[in-house]
Amino acid sequence: MSAVLFDFSGTLFRVESAEAWLRAVLEEAGAGLPEGEVAATARALEVAGALPGGASPGRVPEEVAGVWRVRDESAAAHRAAYTGLSRQVALPDPGLHDALYDRHMTPAAWAPYPDALEVLSGLRESGIGVGVVSNIGWDLRPVFREHGLDRFVDTYVLSYEHGVQKPDPRLFAVACEALGVDPRAALMVGDDRRADGGAAALGCAVHFVDHLPAAERPDGLRPVLDLVGRGREAGKR
Repeated sequence: MSAVLFDFSGTLFRVESAEAWLRAVLEEAGAGLPEGEVAATARALEVAGALPGGASPGRVPEEVAGVWRVRDESAAAHRAAYTGLSRQVALPDPGLHDALYDRHMTPAAWAPYPDALEVLSGLRESGIGVGVVSNIGWDLRPVFREHGLDRFVDTYVLSYEHGVQKPDPRLFAVACEALGVDPRAALMVGDDRRADGGAAALGCAVHFVDHLPAAERPDGLRPVLDLVGRGREAGKR
């Protein structure tokens, strides 16, 4: 095992709750929403799937369905898809829909899982290459830098920069090439069995974690260190 590829949202980082997201934007905008309505509105946004990295939409409206299918292939499609879902929920000011989208791209909206630092630093100490392969419509590198994890990542392969989204194996191939490893010597770690499971088509090993709030998944990444260790031992035989 020479390299580990990680998904971003739900794997290494978790986005803030829908209520915290909404409250931050309302406060920044000085927008009025009665306190009793904040939680209900946040819940409606959550059900709509408007928070990228949060819950999947219960239903994708027909007018958003086309862009939703290709949302991770460009920055414009990503914004259009998620603000389209957000606009299914009434807010005090129409401009808040774009403000919500902008908020989710800030480092403050994300928290690393409790064991992310331990696992990433452990891989670095073991000489294992690390890549981040994400279906996303914006540059997540500042999130890693702000939280002190960028120094452990050797390459980022982001769908919107390549016009291709997982499970297309081309994204994983780009990451392996950047790391200089044969895909059969790489492990993909993610929370989406369909999207992240696409790495298996190249011969990568795949390991899944649960997409849970950070406080509810304190050590979900730690098995990665054991998997890599066992893989290296097997390679010596």
